[in-house]
Amino acid sequence: MNYQRLGELKSMHIHIHLWLIQYGYVGVFLILALEMVGIPFPAETTLTFAGLELSRGVFHAFPLFLSAILGHLVGAGVAYILGRLLGRPALLRYGHVVGLTPKRFHRGEQVLRKYQAPTLIISTFIAGVRVVIPYLAGIERLVIWRYILYTMVGTVLWVTAFILAGRVLESEWIRYHQVLHRGLWPLLAVVVILLVGFAWYRFHRHAKT
Repeated sequence: MNYQRLGELKSMHIHIHLWLIQYGYVGVFLILALEMVGIPFPAETTLTFAGLELSRGVFHAFPLFLSAILGHLVGAGVAYILGRLLGRPALLRYGHVVGLTPKRFHRGEQVLRKYQAPTLIISTFIAGVRVVIPYLAGIERLVIWRYILYTMVGTVLWVTAFILAGRVLESEWIRYHQVLHRGLWPLLAVVVILLVGFAWYRFHRHAKT
């Protein structure tokens, strides 16, 4: 990692850190909610710094987890409603504003139609993808209770992973930020995929019998 990149990361971390200190749980809620409608806030960094502040006693566990989970779910709900109301043509035309490029749109549609539950859960761990999926879910008019259920499962797993990472890593987060994104989180995503796939297989096997 070069010194310029390290400086940029530290600057971003300082801004997020100050935001959390100033706005507390409301700041966590807003960052996670706004990220899900397409505003480019660094959600993982926010959660990890929140975990750091949890280890220092600035935050308390229950309100922190609640504000993070609710923020993400509210943002995902708004994106779902927008996708459902605006429809496919509008989002293909203006989706670039929230990072929904035509290539992402078509690829996301194919995956979501084929693997609804795994996609809703696993996409939460993939930056950029998790912003696209709620809009597509709205366009595809997924059954609302299924959408909420699977999104909630993914949200709880994702929020827990990053907050606990912040609590464990503490100040080393800035130093190993890039390494974690390149190695640990893809590995974690693979683990989640395997667990979800196994649970899905067992569920369908039990349903057939």
